[in-house]
Amino acid sequence: MARTYDFMLGGGHNFAVDRAVGEQIERAMPGLRDAARVNRAFLGRAVRYLTGQGIRQFLDIGSGIPTVANVHEVAQGQDPECRVVYVDRDPVAVAHSELMLTGNDRAAIVQADMRDPEKIFDAPSVRGLLDFEKPVGLLMLLMLHWVSDESDPLGLVARYSSVLAPGSFLAITHVTGDHQGENLGEATDVIKESRSPDQVTLRTHAQVSALFTGFEIVEPGLVGCGEWRPGGPADIAAAAEMNMLVYAGIGRKS
Repeated sequence: MARTYDFMLGGGHNFAVDRAVGEQIERAMPGLRDAARVNRAFLGRAVRYLTGQGIRQFLDIGSGIPTVANVHEVAQGQDPECRVVYVDRDPVAVAHSELMLTGNDRAAIVQADMRDPEKIFDAPSVRGLLDFEKPVGLLMLLMLHWVSDESDPLGLVARYSSVLAPGSFLAITHVTGDHQGENLGEATDVIKESRSPDQVTLRTHAQVSALFTGFEIVEPGLVGCGEWRPGGPADIAAAAEMNMLVYAGIGRKS
């Protein structure tokens, strides 16, 4: 699905099968590309907010295919000293990230599954670039809805949280069905029929809020992605429901 997301964003690092799935999803739920763009815009706002709070090191879980305005580009644009580690299990995403990060000694990519945080923490790039004695910005954008209830997403987030120093931040975006009609069900059916190993678990506002256990959610709270501190029209989808397809929030660990 990382390659399908790249296609939805207008990227070029995808295959015909990824484009076919993306086109089917778009037919089932028109406007979905706009929702993908809104989520991507939130990434930039989130990173700028975190750097404004003094965060200078980031761990981006499920970073996907490199596109413009990646975490390291935004963070290092605010302060060149910022350090960033990306994590993705897709070999295509990892390969392209390695090429893009060549020559940048303050950013790296680790190939790993988000469900194995201990492997991530033990990776040489993580140990070399991130100091968990100091606050970290942990990004889990459009990732936790791929974790089924049986795989215990709350427990997974808690495993990540357990190594974070006080003052660290957690940013989450998560697909919800709270404000959507039957088109969303048709879109998720396309993913099921594609036999992708990635399958969506829709969660309510209360369920997504619970993922921030141990964190104090900052203003404006857990809201539709397009409603989280938009800076202008480019941060908002034209169709109101696309602004509410994905919840977005940032929490601070006390």
